[in-house]
Amino acid sequence: MPTEQFRPAGHEHEHFLLTTVVGSFPQPEWLGRVRELADDGEFDADDLAEANDDAVRAVVNEHERAGIDVLADGEVRRTGMVEHFAQFVDGYELDDDGGSGGWNRNMPSVVDAVSTARPWLVEDYEFAASVSDRPVKTTITGPFTLASFSQLESDDYAGVEELAYAFADLVADEVARLGEAGAPYVQIDEPALGMSPHDDIARECVSRIDDAAPGEMYFGMHVCSGNYENLTPQVFDFPLDFVDLELASDGADDLADIFEGVDLGVDVGVGVVDTQDKAVEEVGTVVDRIAAALEWVPPERLILAPDCGMKPLTRASASGKLRVLGEAAREAEAALDAGEIDHA
Repeated sequence: MPTEQFRPAGHEHEHFLLTTVVGSFPQPEWLGRVRELADDGEFDADDLAEANDDAVRAVVNEHERAGIDVLADGEVRRTGMVEHFAQFVDGYELDDDGGSGGWNRNMPSVVDAVSTARPWLVEDYEFAASVSDRPVKTTITGPFTLASFSQLESDDYAGVEELAYAFADLVADEVARLGEAGAPYVQIDEPALGMSPHDDIARECVSRIDDAAPGEMYFGMHVCSGNYENLTPQVFDFPLDFVDLELASDGADDLADIFEGVDLGVDVGVGVVDTQDKAVEEVGTVVDRIAAALEWVPPERLILAPDCGMKPLTRASASGKLRVLGEAAREAEAALDAGEIDHA
């Protein structure tokens, strides 16, 4: 479904450039202290739940004040993008001893066939939606990343490909549950796909999830990296409503290398705020990035976002960058209305 469905009531410009976030946002420092007190038994589960709720309220408020059209809860309830999901999946365990070692020794281990019947993120979505009048995006770590980053210690799967398909089926179940809860906007996050492109595996994973997504859901994928030569243009043919790419950081691919000669059949999220640099950009810098993206992506297909999750930044930096993003989007819309920006 088109981005137009997320246009705010009373939007002042003829053109509409959808703004959103990729997912994570810096967690308040006090939330870490609350978790420490909960671990020490000084706070109970209700205290921790209240603190998590308050942290979500704070993040949602930051997004609203920045003028972002589609919000997220900042993933503040999550301790890690992979580790968080181990609590919901049978056969998938966090190892206190570091597992079998290696680069992913702190990641969960697959010790049996993975399965789950419990919702992962439905309550998180419902709470975030209850504290804002704006649409809420739900982000889920994608199956290829869950499989690639985990330690495979079970004979149930021959390798990453089989495990990725098993996780894809679980993610599909969760997407269906989110659809039943009314979630309008769902994004799977696949940093592993940018690091180790396997578009054949990714396409099959995405197809399984898309089959479970209700027709009214806006469903897409974010891929980290900034270097997409082995993933584009084929990713634009995946059964997705949108593909979100990291394109503002130093060393990111040239836009022409990605989009030249491509007949886009999906919407495209373009990172126009650099999340690898804590310095807050000038509004004009971001407007220039938007104008560059519009040379290749039509306005009705363009989504504006930070490059990636903002958790590594300070709250001041992340908030400042979002405010610049919101202001730059509106300036670019006004320039489009006035015919001052050429576009595809």
